[in-house]
Amino acid sequence: MKLKQYINKNLSRQVLTLMSACIIFFIVGTGILFFVLQSLNAEYFQKRHSIVEKELLLDGIYEQYNNVFLDARGYIAFGNDSYKEKVWSREDQIRRSISDFKELSTSNEDQIIYKELKKFTDYYFSAIKPSFLKVEMNGARMKAKQTDNSEITERVVEFRNNVRAYSSALSEKLDENVESLAKEQSILQGAYIGFVIIFLLIFQQTVRSIIRNIGKPLADFSSAANEIAAGRDAIITVDEGREDELGVLAIAFKKMIASIQEKEQELMAHNEELLAQQDELQAQQNELQETLGLITENEQQLTRRNKLINGISTSLEKKDVLNSIVYNMSSLIGADRGMITLIHEDSYASFGISEYGVNQYRKNIHNGLNERLIEEKKPFTVKREQSISEKGYHENTNYSYDLYLPVLSALQEVDAIMVFSRYGSSFNQEEIAECEILAKQISTSLVKIKLYEQTEDDRRLNQDILSTIQEGIQLIDQDRNIVQVNQQFCDMYEPGSVPGQIIGSPWEKWSGELVRQIGREDFMDSLEEAIKMADKKGDYEDRTFTFQKKETKQVFKVYFETIRYGEEAYGTIVVYRDITKEYEVDQMKSEFVSTVSHELRTPLASVLGFTELMLNKPLKPERQTKYLQTIYNEAKRLTALINDFLDVQRMESGKQTYEKKYLEILPLLQKIIENLEISTSLHDIRLLVETDDLMILGDREKIEQAFMNLLSNAIKYSPDGGKILIRLYSQNEVLSIDIEDEGLGIPKESLSHLFQKFYRVDNSDRRRIGGTGLGLSIVEEIIKSHGGHITVKSEYGRGSKFSVSFPKVTLKEERTNNEGQSKKLSYDIMVIEDDFNLAELLKYELVDSGFQVSYFKSGRKALQMLKLSPPDAIVLDILLEEGEMDGWTIMKELKERPELKDIPVFVSTALDEKEKGFSLGAKEYLVKPYKPSQLSKVIMHTLLSNGKQGQIMVPLPSLEESTL
Repeated sequence: MKLKQYINKNLSRQVLTLMSACIIFFIVGTGILFFVLQSLNAEYFQKRHSIVEKELLLDGIYEQYNNVFLDARGYIAFGNDSYKEKVWSREDQIRRSISDFKELSTSNEDQIIYKELKKFTDYYFSAIKPSFLKVEMNGARMKAKQTDNSEITERVVEFRNNVRAYSSALSEKLDENVESLAKEQSILQGAYIGFVIIFLLIFQQTVRSIIRNIGKPLADFSSAANEIAAGRDAIITVDEGREDELGVLAIAFKKMIASIQEKEQELMAHNEELLAQQDELQAQQNELQETLGLITENEQQLTRRNKLINGISTSLEKKDVLNSIVYNMSSLIGADRGMITLIHEDSYASFGISEYGVNQYRKNIHNGLNERLIEEKKPFTVKREQSISEKGYHENTNYSYDLYLPVLSALQEVDAIMVFSRYGSSFNQEEIAECEILAKQISTSLVKIKLYEQTEDDRRLNQDILSTIQEGIQLIDQDRNIVQVNQQFCDMYEPGSVPGQIIGSPWEKWSGELVRQIGREDFMDSLEEAIKMADKKGDYEDRTFTFQKKETKQVFKVYFETIRYGEEAYGTIVVYRDITKEYEVDQMKSEFVSTVSHELRTPLASVLGFTELMLNKPLKPERQTKYLQTIYNEAKRLTALINDFLDVQRMESGKQTYEKKYLEILPLLQKIIENLEISTSLHDIRLLVETDDLMILGDREKIEQAFMNLLSNAIKYSPDGGKILIRLYSQNEVLSIDIEDEGLGIPKESLSHLFQKFYRVDNSDRRRIGGTGLGLSIVEEIIKSHGGHITVKSEYGRGSKFSVSFPKVTLKEERTNNEGQSKKLSYDIMVIEDDFNLAELLKYELVDSGFQVSYFKSGRKALQMLKLSPPDAIVLDILLEEGEMDGWTIMKELKERPELKDIPVFVSTALDEKEKGFSLGAKEYLVKPYKPSQLSKVIMHTLLSNGKQGQIMVPLPSLEESTL
């Protein structure tokens, strides 16, 4: 009773009691259902885990047996013992898996399949397999195969079927377990839905009870309050005997009605007084709103001004700053369009103006109103009638107001002009004065940008200057951090990097990276010592040292110099000079001196020794002949060595000359082979010809020298003999000759240096053979001078293959005459020259070089013949006989006729008018005298290399050669 009385005295307790009862009921019911659901899920997962483990074990056993079957059959089929060992090695794995399956067996079916697995394993590994795998003889193997095909196969098939059947049964159990779980969950869900429905019904009754006991009395109070507010009498129907707040409220409400009626007259008097105060407050409010509007407008104007100042202060990009100026200024002064343009630069920005309008304004920037602005240097406004494009859809006369603003420099010169247009309202003096102030800030910003651009230009110039220096440049500060580098240092320090990635690197990082690349622990000490000596102004040698990179083998010489501002040291310049080539050349020269000393002293010793012997002792004639032959051979050896030196010197100085003529390469190679076969009996030299295009343009003596060197090397570096294959074949427009031997071969690291002067492969086998290291460099120079190319492929210890290629010469075939004379390969050359003796000399030179030559003294007759039978090239004199067509006219005629304009013309004249010749198409111009052989060489190169592309070419005279 006391608890019920306690609850009835408070509405909150009543509501809380009813709601708590509903919540407790819902929680208890939901908890029970959730517990049941968790129990079902736990049971399901336990069963599923057991089935899945069985399936995995069974699949593993099945897979292991499949591997055993395959290995057993492999051994039976091929007799490979490795298969037998694999069969034995898998037995323990299978038995362990069967034992694991036994531990998971919980049903009779599990026990049955376990026994089946164990029984089959015992059968296969204990009874049949050992005797079956020990079969060694072919006949016995065939019997084993028959056994395998009968009894074992049946047992294996039966085993596999049983395993698969059990695996299928496990999968079915898994599915049944899932179906059972789903069914039980469905039942549980139905129970939950019924529980929720019951709870909702109970909750509905609870809410109705609350509404009946609390809501209805409150509605009565509300109705009574409305009646009182309307000035009518109100009746309170709430029981005053209630113990809760509503009973107290009913009593208080009745007292309040009485009090309200008493105070009504007093309130009416106060109301009239308040109305008077309200009118006064309304007037004050209007005044405050006007003040607020002014403050807001000023705030917006300050915001726009700050935006303008921020726009020109936070960026150094001229285009961005100009755009910010014109946009923010237009917003600040309420302009509809505007622009700013620099007077002395091609930079501008506009707002609301077309590109055409901008260009029109800039073209007349020094005319009209702009001229006035530049002279007066003060802002002004102009009132004008709006143009049609500015009116839009308006039909009446409207006006636009233009404001012209100068931007003055520090020297009070106009650097830029700003023009803004506003439709309908003019610019007042306050706005113009404010714009003048802003123009000064804009001027300051433009000066700052100009200084920045100048600084950037200077920085880029300095960086470009540094980047053009071939040495690596590094500037470090007093803390030894990197301040500036050039691209060459980046390529040395970290290939592929750029200065921006390295600048700012601390001492520990960049010095540590160099130590890692060099691989020397004392490098850090040398670096620190050199920097200290540079700061102390030490000797040059103390500020310099040399190091070599471990991976690339590059050698660098480093020089240090301290940079000072007055007496204060700012930093240190470090210069890295790549002396790899000088280092290699020094090494090769040292080696060359040693080699040459040996190569010269050895034949000289023989010459001196045999000469002294012949002078001091009487010898038989045959022995004298033998000694003289030895002296002769050693003298030839010395001559060849000296000739190599002279050839290298001439090639380096560019004075090596070549007498190039048509040359068939096959007879030359055959001659070399015949000479070399005499000196060797260990080598089988074979010549394989796979092409009929065997003509080249070359100097016979030099080509023979090159191939003699290559074939001699093939013999010399094949000390144990072997086959030497010389293969001639055509590929595209190239004649290729491969020389392949089975000798010592060349190490891979030496291939890139093979054609360098004085280079010799560092190998004791080759040192014993001897040589100066000049032969291949001479060969390469000869081949390149003939427009060819030489490459080498080699496998160390198995031989080398040198491939030489020349431009293939395809000569046209002269027609057979009526007498049936033999055919001859040639090009037709027409010589137009009025000097008979000179013409004969040119004709002799060209015929000797393999050309067919026709000679004409008259330019007119020559042109007629050109039209009937065009030659392959023309040698043309400009000054022909008086009254005849001159060379200029012939050149014009040739260029005007499509069938003749592609004929190469070689100008040969005493008239020095090169500009006129060039204007008519000549690329070069030769003034007599010159050497005839030079002319034949140029014609050959033009016809063979350029394919008769209509070039007018002339040979250059040689000062060292005899002249016409």
